[in-house]
Amino acid sequence: MSDLPAHPPVVRVVCVVYNPGDDLRVFASTLATATRHPVELVIVDNGGPTDVVSALAREGAVVLRHPDGNVGYGRAANLGAAGSTADWLVVANPDVEWEPGSLDELLATGEADPGAGSLGPRILNTDGSTYPSARALPSLTVGAGHALLHTVWPGNPWTREYKQAEEAVAATSPRACGWLSGACLVVRPAAWAQVGGFDERYFMFFEDVDLGDRLGKAGWHNVYVPAARVTHVQGVSWKSSPAPMIRAHHASAKQYLFDRWGRGGRRRCGSRSGWGCGRGSGWRSRCRSASGDVPLRPLRRPLLSCRAVGHNEAPCAESSLPAAPAPGCTRSPWA
Repeated sequence: MSDLPAHPPVVRVVCVVYNPGDDLRVFASTLATATRHPVELVIVDNGGPTDVVSALAREGAVVLRHPDGNVGYGRAANLGAAGSTADWLVVANPDVEWEPGSLDELLATGEADPGAGSLGPRILNTDGSTYPSARALPSLTVGAGHALLHTVWPGNPWTREYKQAEEAVAATSPRACGWLSGACLVVRPAAWAQVGGFDERYFMFFEDVDLGDRLGKAGWHNVYVPAARVTHVQGVSWKSSPAPMIRAHHASAKQYLFDRWGRGGRRRCGSRSGWGCGRGSGWRSRCRSASGDVPLRPLRRPLLSCRAVGHNEAPCAESSLPAAPAPGCTRSPWA
Protein backbone atom coordinates (compact mmCIF):
# COMPACT_ATOMS: atom_id res chain seq x y z
CA MET A 1 0.00 0.00 0.00
CA SER A 2 1.34 3.42 -0.94
CA ASP A 3 1.81 6.17 1.63
CA LEU A 4 -0.36 9.28 1.47
CA PRO A 5 1.49 12.49 0.50
CA ALA A 6 2.66 14.77 3.33
CA HIS A 7 0.95 17.86 1.89
CA PRO A 8 -2.76 17.35 1.23
CA PRO A 9 -3.94 18.10 -2.31
CA VAL A 10 -7.01 20.14 -3.21
CA VAL A 11 -8.89 17.06 -4.43
CA ARG A 12 -8.88 13.41 -3.42
CA VAL A 13 -10.23 11.20 -6.21
CA VAL A 14 -11.41 7.78 -5.04
CA CYS A 15 -11.75 5.13 -7.73
CA VAL A 16 -13.11 1.70 -6.77
CA VAL A 17 -11.94 -1.02 -9.14
CA TYR A 18 -12.44 -4.73 -9.68
CA ASN A 19 -9.92 -6.32 -12.05
CA PRO A 20 -9.69 -3.22 -14.26
CA GLY A 21 -8.12 -3.05 -17.69
CA ASP A 22 -7.16 -0.22 -20.02
CA ASP A 23 -10.20 1.77 -18.90
CA LEU A 24 -8.42 2.65 -15.64
CA ARG A 25 -5.38 3.91 -17.54
CA VAL A 26 -7.65 6.14 -19.65
CA PHE A 27 -9.39 7.33 -16.48
CA ALA A 28 -6.08 8.39 -14.93
CA SER A 29 -4.70 10.04 -18.07
CA THR A 30 -7.87 12.08 -18.72
CA LEU A 31 -8.11 13.03 -15.03
CA ALA A 32 -4.77 14.79 -15.45
CA THR A 33 -6.41 17.16 -17.97
CA ALA A 34 -9.62 17.66 -15.97
CA THR A 35 -8.18 20.02 -13.35
CA ARG A 36 -5.28 22.37 -12.70
CA HIS A 37 -5.40 21.60 -8.98
CA PRO A 38 -3.20 19.06 -7.19
CA VAL A 39 -4.98 15.70 -7.17
CA GLU A 40 -4.47 12.66 -5.01
CA LEU A 41 -5.67 9.51 -6.77
CA VAL A 42 -6.73 6.73 -4.38
CA ILE A 43 -7.52 3.38 -5.99
CA VAL A 44 -9.46 0.94 -3.83
CA ASP A 45 -8.93 -2.48 -5.33
CA ASN A 46 -11.76 -4.95 -4.72
CA GLY A 47 -10.20 -7.55 -7.03
CA GLY A 48 -6.89 -9.26 -7.56
CA PRO A 49 -3.57 -7.65 -8.55
CA THR A 50 -3.44 -6.23 -12.08
CA ASP A 51 -0.70 -4.67 -14.14
CA VAL A 52 -2.52 -1.38 -14.59
CA VAL A 53 -3.06 -0.87 -10.84
CA SER A 54 0.56 -1.74 -10.13
CA ALA A 55 1.73 0.71 -12.81
CA LEU A 56 -0.40 3.56 -11.43
CA ALA A 57 0.90 2.83 -7.92
CA ARG A 58 4.45 3.25 -9.20
CA GLU A 59 3.39 6.58 -10.69
CA GLY A 60 2.12 7.88 -7.35
CA ALA A 61 -1.43 6.61 -6.94
CA VAL A 62 -2.40 5.35 -3.50
CA VAL A 63 -3.65 1.76 -3.64
CA LEU A 64 -5.80 0.34 -0.85
CA ARG A 65 -7.11 -3.19 -0.41
CA HIS A 66 -9.50 -4.26 2.30
CA PRO A 67 -8.42 -7.43 4.13
CA ASP A 68 -11.87 -8.92 3.50
CA GLY A 69 -11.41 -8.72 -0.28
CA ASN A 70 -14.35 -7.49 -2.35
CA VAL A 71 -16.34 -5.46 0.17
CA GLY A 72 -18.65 -3.76 -2.34
CA TYR A 73 -18.70 -0.31 -3.86
CA GLY A 74 -19.94 1.82 -0.98
CA ARG A 75 -17.72 0.30 1.67
CA ALA A 76 -14.69 0.51 -0.61
CA ALA A 77 -15.42 4.15 -1.43
CA ASN A 78 -15.70 4.95 2.28
CA LEU A 79 -12.34 3.30 2.82
CA GLY A 80 -10.79 5.43 0.10
CA ALA A 81 -12.29 8.62 1.50
CA ALA A 82 -11.26 7.96 5.11
CA GLY A 83 -8.76 10.38 6.58
CA SER A 84 -8.82 12.80 3.67
CA THR A 85 -7.90 16.40 4.42
CA ALA A 86 -8.46 17.61 0.84
CA ASP A 87 -10.89 20.42 0.10
CA TRP A 88 -12.98 18.17 -2.13
CA LEU A 89 -13.73 14.48 -2.49
CA VAL A 90 -14.46 12.79 -5.81
CA VAL A 91 -15.86 9.27 -6.17
CA ALA A 92 -15.76 7.97 -9.73
CA ASN A 93 -15.89 4.75 -11.71
CA PRO A 94 -12.78 3.56 -13.55
CA ASP A 95 -14.66 3.52 -16.87
CA VAL A 96 -15.12 7.31 -16.83
CA GLU A 97 -13.24 9.49 -19.30
CA TRP A 98 -12.85 13.12 -18.23
CA GLU A 99 -13.08 16.04 -20.63
CA PRO A 100 -10.46 18.78 -20.20
CA GLY A 101 -11.40 21.20 -17.43
CA SER A 102 -14.45 19.18 -16.37
CA LEU A 103 -13.39 18.71 -12.76
CA ASP A 104 -12.47 22.38 -12.44
CA GLU A 105 -15.97 23.29 -13.66
CA LEU A 106 -17.48 21.16 -10.93
CA LEU A 107 -15.23 22.61 -8.24
CA ALA A 108 -15.92 26.19 -9.33
CA THR A 109 -19.66 25.58 -9.10
CA GLY A 110 -19.22 24.09 -5.65
CA GLU A 111 -17.18 27.06 -4.49
CA ALA A 112 -19.95 29.38 -5.71
CA ASP A 113 -22.59 27.52 -3.69
CA PRO A 114 -21.54 26.79 -0.08
CA GLY A 115 -24.71 24.75 0.32
CA ALA A 116 -23.79 22.30 -2.42
CA GLY A 117 -23.16 18.95 -0.75
CA SER A 118 -22.63 17.06 -3.99
CA LEU A 119 -22.11 17.98 -7.63
CA GLY A 120 -22.29 15.86 -10.75
CA PRO A 121 -21.34 16.43 -14.39
CA ARG A 122 -23.23 15.79 -17.58
CA ILE A 123 -22.48 12.12 -18.22
CA LEU A 124 -22.31 11.10 -21.85
CA ASN A 125 -22.80 7.62 -23.26
CA THR A 126 -20.21 6.37 -25.74
CA ASP A 127 -22.51 7.39 -28.63
CA GLY A 128 -22.52 10.99 -27.39
CA SER A 129 -26.05 10.93 -25.98
CA THR A 130 -26.68 12.24 -22.48
CA TYR A 131 -27.13 9.70 -19.72
CA PRO A 132 -29.87 10.65 -17.21
CA SER A 133 -27.51 11.14 -14.27
CA ALA A 134 -29.43 13.87 -12.41
CA ARG A 135 -32.71 12.56 -11.10
CA ALA A 136 -35.54 13.23 -8.71
CA LEU A 137 -35.85 10.82 -5.82
CA PRO A 138 -37.72 7.59 -6.60
CA SER A 139 -41.47 7.46 -6.18
CA LEU A 140 -43.63 4.35 -6.29
CA THR A 141 -46.60 6.50 -7.31
CA VAL A 142 -44.97 8.00 -10.39
CA GLY A 143 -43.25 4.77 -11.37
CA ALA A 144 -46.42 2.69 -11.16
CA GLY A 145 -48.57 5.26 -12.93
CA HIS A 146 -46.13 5.66 -15.79
CA ALA A 147 -45.44 1.94 -16.17
CA LEU A 148 -49.12 0.97 -16.21
CA LEU A 149 -50.67 3.82 -18.20
CA HIS A 150 -48.15 5.37 -20.59
CA THR A 151 -49.18 3.17 -23.53
CA VAL A 152 -52.96 3.49 -23.10
CA TRP A 153 -53.07 7.05 -21.72
CA PRO A 154 -49.94 8.90 -22.86
CA GLY A 155 -51.05 12.19 -21.32
CA ASN A 156 -51.56 10.84 -17.81
CA PRO A 157 -50.08 13.01 -15.01
CA TRP A 158 -47.54 10.38 -13.91
CA THR A 159 -46.07 10.00 -17.39
CA ARG A 160 -45.88 13.80 -17.73
CA GLU A 161 -43.98 13.98 -14.46
CA TYR A 162 -41.70 11.12 -15.51
CA LYS A 163 -40.87 12.80 -18.82
CA GLN A 164 -40.16 16.10 -17.10
CA ALA A 165 -37.56 14.33 -14.97
CA GLU A 166 -36.07 12.69 -18.08
CA GLU A 167 -35.76 16.09 -19.74
CA ALA A 168 -34.01 17.62 -16.73
CA VAL A 169 -30.60 16.40 -17.91
CA ALA A 170 -30.98 18.59 -21.00
CA ALA A 171 -30.44 21.68 -18.81
CA THR A 172 -27.63 24.01 -19.85
CA SER A 173 -26.98 25.62 -16.47
CA PRO A 174 -26.54 24.22 -12.95
CA ARG A 175 -29.70 22.98 -11.27
CA ALA A 176 -30.64 21.21 -8.08
CA CYS A 177 -31.86 17.62 -8.21
CA GLY A 178 -32.78 14.78 -5.88
CA TRP A 179 -29.68 12.65 -6.46
CA LEU A 180 -26.69 12.34 -8.77
CA SER A 181 -25.08 9.31 -10.35
CA GLY A 182 -22.20 7.85 -8.35
CA ALA A 183 -20.38 7.12 -11.61
CA CYS A 184 -18.79 10.54 -11.19
CA LEU A 185 -19.60 12.49 -8.07
CA VAL A 186 -17.95 15.44 -6.33
CA VAL A 187 -18.75 15.71 -2.62
CA ARG A 188 -17.99 18.41 -0.08
CA PRO A 189 -16.10 16.67 2.75
CA ALA A 190 -18.19 18.37 5.44
CA ALA A 191 -21.38 17.02 3.84
CA TRP A 192 -19.85 13.56 3.40
CA ALA A 193 -18.80 13.48 7.05
CA GLN A 194 -22.16 14.73 8.27
CA VAL A 195 -24.10 11.88 6.67
CA GLY A 196 -21.39 9.26 7.15
CA GLY A 197 -20.55 8.63 3.50
CA PHE A 198 -22.15 5.78 1.62
CA ASP A 199 -24.42 3.36 3.47
CA GLU A 200 -22.33 0.18 3.47
CA ARG A 201 -25.37 -2.09 3.49
CA TYR A 202 -25.57 -1.49 -0.26
CA PHE A 203 -23.00 -3.80 -1.82
CA MET A 204 -23.53 -2.19 -5.21
CA PHE A 205 -26.28 0.00 -6.75
CA PHE A 206 -28.60 2.49 -5.03
CA GLU A 207 -25.89 3.77 -2.68
CA ASP A 208 -25.81 7.01 -4.71
CA VAL A 209 -29.60 7.42 -4.62
CA ASP A 210 -29.53 6.84 -0.87
CA LEU A 211 -26.67 9.33 -0.44
CA GLY A 212 -28.53 12.04 -2.37
CA ASP A 213 -31.60 11.48 -0.23
CA ARG A 214 -29.66 11.73 3.02
CA LEU A 215 -27.72 14.80 1.88
CA GLY A 216 -30.99 16.51 1.03
CA LYS A 217 -32.46 15.70 4.43
CA ALA A 218 -29.34 17.12 6.07
CA GLY A 219 -29.95 20.44 4.27
CA TRP A 220 -27.39 20.11 1.44
CA HIS A 221 -28.03 20.62 -2.28
CA ASN A 222 -27.28 18.03 -4.96
CA VAL A 223 -26.26 20.10 -7.97
CA TYR A 224 -26.15 18.99 -11.60
CA VAL A 225 -23.47 20.85 -13.59
CA PRO A 226 -24.07 20.19 -17.32
CA ALA A 227 -21.12 22.32 -18.46
CA ALA A 228 -18.80 19.71 -16.90
CA ARG A 229 -18.75 16.65 -19.16
CA VAL A 230 -17.45 13.10 -18.82
CA THR A 231 -18.04 9.93 -20.84
CA HIS A 232 -19.08 6.73 -19.06
CA VAL A 233 -18.51 3.39 -20.76
CA GLN A 234 -20.65 1.60 -18.10
CA GLY A 235 -20.25 -1.84 -16.62
CA VAL A 236 -16.77 -2.63 -17.95
CA SER A 237 -15.76 -4.64 -14.88
CA TRP A 238 -18.84 -6.88 -14.80
CA LYS A 239 -20.28 -7.17 -18.31
CA SER A 240 -18.59 -10.55 -18.80
CA SER A 241 -20.32 -11.93 -15.67
CA PRO A 242 -23.50 -9.94 -15.02
CA ALA A 243 -25.41 -12.41 -12.83
CA PRO A 244 -23.80 -11.42 -9.48
CA MET A 245 -24.43 -7.76 -10.21
CA ILE A 246 -28.05 -8.42 -11.10
CA ARG A 247 -28.47 -10.15 -7.74
CA ALA A 248 -26.73 -7.24 -6.03
CA HIS A 249 -29.03 -4.79 -7.76
CA HIS A 250 -32.14 -6.63 -6.62
CA ALA A 251 -30.84 -6.86 -3.05
CA SER A 252 -30.03 -3.14 -2.98
CA ALA A 253 -33.41 -2.22 -4.47
CA LYS A 254 -35.16 -4.26 -1.79
CA GLN A 255 -33.06 -2.62 0.93
CA TYR A 256 -33.73 0.87 -0.42
CA LEU A 257 -37.48 0.36 -0.74
CA PHE A 258 -37.85 -1.38 2.61
CA ASP A 259 -35.92 1.38 4.41
CA ARG A 260 -38.40 3.93 3.11
CA TRP A 261 -41.69 2.09 2.67
CA GLY A 262 -41.29 -1.07 4.72
CA ARG A 263 -42.45 -1.64 8.26
CA GLY A 264 -41.27 1.23 10.46
CA GLY A 265 -39.57 3.04 7.59
CA ARG A 266 -42.43 4.26 5.39
CA ARG A 267 -42.58 7.83 4.15
CA ARG A 268 -45.09 10.37 5.34
CA CYS A 269 -46.74 13.16 3.35
CA GLY A 270 -44.93 16.47 3.59
CA SER A 271 -41.46 14.92 3.64
CA ARG A 272 -38.69 16.80 1.87
CA SER A 273 -38.71 14.38 -1.05
CA GLY A 274 -42.47 14.31 -1.49
CA TRP A 275 -42.37 10.54 -2.09
CA GLY A 276 -45.68 8.91 -2.78
CA CYS A 277 -47.59 12.17 -2.39
CA GLY A 278 -48.27 12.78 -6.07
CA ARG A 279 -46.40 16.06 -5.84
CA GLY A 280 -46.44 17.97 -9.10
CA SER A 281 -49.19 15.87 -10.69
CA GLY A 282 -52.06 18.10 -9.60
CA TRP A 283 -53.91 15.02 -8.40
CA ARG A 284 -55.09 14.45 -4.86
CA SER A 285 -52.46 12.94 -2.61
CA ARG A 286 -52.70 9.20 -2.10
CA CYS A 287 -50.87 9.39 1.24
CA ARG A 288 -52.59 9.03 4.60
CA SER A 289 -51.41 10.07 8.02
CA ALA A 290 -48.76 7.93 9.66
CA SER A 291 -51.31 6.65 12.15
CA GLY A 292 -53.69 5.64 9.36
CA ASP A 293 -51.16 3.99 7.07
CA VAL A 294 -51.06 0.26 6.67
CA PRO A 295 -47.41 -0.84 6.95
CA LEU A 296 -46.05 -1.74 3.55
CA ARG A 297 -44.43 -5.11 3.11
CA PRO A 298 -41.00 -5.21 1.50
CA LEU A 299 -41.39 -5.80 -2.22
CA ARG A 300 -40.31 -9.14 -3.60
CA ARG A 301 -38.74 -7.31 -6.56
CA PRO A 302 -38.14 -3.62 -7.32
CA LEU A 303 -40.59 -1.62 -9.40
CA LEU A 304 -38.72 -1.04 -12.64
CA SER A 305 -40.05 1.78 -14.75
CA CYS A 306 -37.19 4.01 -15.83
CA ARG A 307 -33.72 3.81 -17.22
CA ALA A 308 -30.44 3.26 -15.43
CA VAL A 309 -30.00 4.53 -11.90
CA GLY A 310 -27.13 4.05 -9.53
CA HIS A 311 -23.54 4.33 -10.63
CA ASN A 312 -24.17 1.52 -13.11
CA GLU A 313 -27.37 0.31 -14.73
CA ALA A 314 -30.03 -0.02 -12.03
CA PRO A 315 -33.64 0.86 -12.94
CA CYS A 316 -36.13 2.51 -10.61
CA ALA A 317 -39.03 4.92 -10.59
CA GLU A 318 -38.78 8.64 -9.98
CA SER A 319 -40.72 11.71 -8.84
CA SER A 320 -40.52 15.46 -9.13
CA LEU A 321 -38.46 17.61 -6.79
CA PRO A 322 -40.25 19.27 -3.87
CA ALA A 323 -41.51 22.78 -4.48
CA ALA A 324 -39.64 24.16 -1.47
CA PRO A 325 -36.88 23.03 0.89
CA ALA A 326 -37.73 21.55 4.25
CA PRO A 327 -37.71 23.86 7.29
CA GLY A 328 -34.18 24.77 8.27
CA CYS A 329 -32.81 24.05 4.79
CA THR A 330 -31.51 26.69 2.42
CA ARG A 331 -32.74 26.93 -1.16
CA SER A 332 -30.18 26.15 -3.82
CA PRO A 333 -29.34 29.04 -6.16
CA TRP A 334 -29.63 26.45 -8.95
CA ALA A 335 -33.23 25.41 -8.19
